[in-house]
This record gives sequence, structure tokens and C-alpha cells, in this order.
Amino acid sequence: MVSDVGLFGRGDRHRRPAGSDADGSPHEGAAGGSGAGGPPPAVDSLVDGPVTADGGPGAPALSASGLSKLFGDRVAFRDVSFEVGAGEVFGFLGPNGAGKTTTVRTLGTLIAPTSGSATVAGIPLTPGNGVDIRRRISIMPESPGLYPRLSVLENLECFAELYGTPDPAGRIDRAVRAVNLADRTGDACGALSKGLRQRVALARALLSDPEILFLDEPTAGLDPVAARDVHELIAALSRSGVTIFLTTHRLAEAERLCDRVAILNTTVRTIGRPAELRDRLFARTLTVRTLAPLGDPGRVFGGLPAVDGWRQDGPVAYVLTVADATVAAPAVTRALVKAGADVLSLGESHHSLEDVYLELIEDSEAVRGE
Repeated sequence: MVSDVGLFGRGDRHRRPAGSDADGSPHEGAAGGSGAGGPPPAVDSLVDGPVTADGGPGAPALSASGLSKLFGDRVAFRDVSFEVGAGEVFGFLGPNGAGKTTTVRTLGTLIAPTSGSATVAGIPLTPGNGVDIRRRISIMPESPGLYPRLSVLENLECFAELYGTPDPAGRIDRAVRAVNLADRTGDACGALSKGLRQRVALARALLSDPEILFLDEPTAGLDPVAARDVHELIAALSRSGVTIFLTTHRLAEAERLCDRVAILNTTVRTIGRPAELRDRLFARTLTVRTLAPLGDPGRVFGGLPAVDGWRQDGPVAYVLTVADATVAAPAVTRALVKAGADVLSLGESHHSLEDVYLELIEDSEAVRGE
């Protein structure tokens, strides 16, 4: 998908009124590029007031410290802490009910936290700073919230007017070209596929020229081609300097797109780069398969450089725990040849982000059940 996201300027900041869904009711994505400029209608919403930005060179684009949200006795999320660097794609992963969307709504000023603190785009998340934060962010919810009877262009014109967007025609033109919809602006949104509607929603989020873009399950229900298009746009936005906060259930998507990920199950279980999380959670192993069982595998594998241990995995397969695969693999190969073994394969075992996710989520569920 061709992207012109780099054409967006970063200088105009403006106040925007609250957004609404097609039925006129406020929608879940009504922050920043999704339509909020005044306080959201929730009882515990943030209110207008002075802003004190504490950002600066090298400051995180987004941070949270001990952030919690409770609804009565129910814990949505508790004691959540993290930092997100400017231009980073930060994945927020977790099962249904883990608190991902509520965290996004809290950071987007749609609901107030119960306790803890956060900074969004260099601005403290306080009751007085809601408007200023919403000027710098956009939220794209899982449900696009478009007017189905209006055309793509009419939808974007409507939201541009709601946001008070400067140079609305220019912004709309750049937005539709960024998501490769320049030739579909006359189509009614209700006649578009879900993938195309997601592109329109992304174009709407880009109208506000956000510093931070919250994407809540942006590829949910999309076919592989449409999902790939969204992936390309996310990567292009990150390259242009936009900070992306991405919630997703697609672990392969997170592994492909995200610089770092946090795994949440009410509280944050771990944070790191996918490769670091794999190394932290799983031992490095080599898997060896031979044509026939080894007569004395302990003698073959014992004492080899960088081999910490081994176990048999079936009649002709052996799993070796290693400190350094680049050192261990040549030594293991030489030992097998010396023993006269017919080697079918020898390779390093790779764990996916899914393995990390399942291990941590199952562990946290087990702790809850105790």
C-alpha cells in the first residue's frame, strides 16, 4: 500500500469538540483524532485546565507508573507501569478482559484512573490537562464508528469540521492518499469492505496529525491482504515519527510490527523486545535428529563446548540445552560424525512470541487460581 504519511506536518495543534457515532451518541474512540476536544461525557472524565508539559529531548512519548483502574470492586487493570519512546511501536497484548482497552481509554483521557500517574505526549495525565492531551493523540477503536450512508469524503469532511482541522481539504487529501483511498472517496462507507472501512478510520485518525496513535485491534476481522495493508501503514507511520500504541490478539502481527511488547493480564507480566522475552523465558536449545538411535548419547554429548545438558525426545531425537548455539553446533556436529551417526538434521529451536505469551498468561492464571 502506497503511503504518504510523511507529508503530514507536526506543527498545528488545535482544540477539537467531542466526537460521536453515526447515531449521535459519543463513541468509544472519541479522543484526539477520533473526535474529542472537550471532556468526554463519562462521570469521572477529565476536565479542562492548565497544562504543564514535562517532555523534552529524550523524554518518553508515553509513560505510566502504578496506574490502576477499578470499577467498584472489579479491577480493570492494576499497578501498570511502562515507558514508550517517541516513534516506537509498542504492543499491548493480553487475553479478553485483561484491561487493554480500558488502559487505552484511560491514557486517552476518556476515563480517569483510580490511582497512579501517567504522562502522555509530555503532558501529565491530570484532570486539568485532558484537552491538551487530546490535541496530541488519536484513538482508533476496533469499531470504526463511521456514517455508513455518507461517502468517504463526506465522512472525513464531517470529522475534520468536528475537530476544527486547519486546511481540512489538504489534510483530507493527504490522509486518503496515505491509506491508498484517493480513488474511493465518492463511495459510501456502508458499501465498503471491512478492510476499506478500517482504512477510512485510519485516515480519520490521521486528520489530527497525532503525536501518539492508539490502535485498538486495527486488523480484527480483516483478511490477510487487508491486514498486510494496515501493517504497512503502521510501519510507515512509525518511520515518520508517530508513536504507535497497538493492542492486538494477533501475536504474529505484534512480533512483526512491534519494537517492544507488554503482556498484560490485569497487571503487566513482562515488557521487552520479542527476542529478549524469548531468551529470558526459554533456554536456548539445539535439536538433533539421527537416522538410528545413538548407542551412548551421554558419551557423544557430554563435555562438549557450550552444551549444558541434553535429553532424549523420542527414539532418534535429542534436545541439547546450550549456552551459545554458534559454539555448540559445530562441536555437536563433529562429535556426531566421530561417533559414526547418520545425522538427519541439526538446528536451533526457536520459540515464538506466542510461546512467550502462553507461558506467561498460563502462569498468571495459575497464580490467580491458587
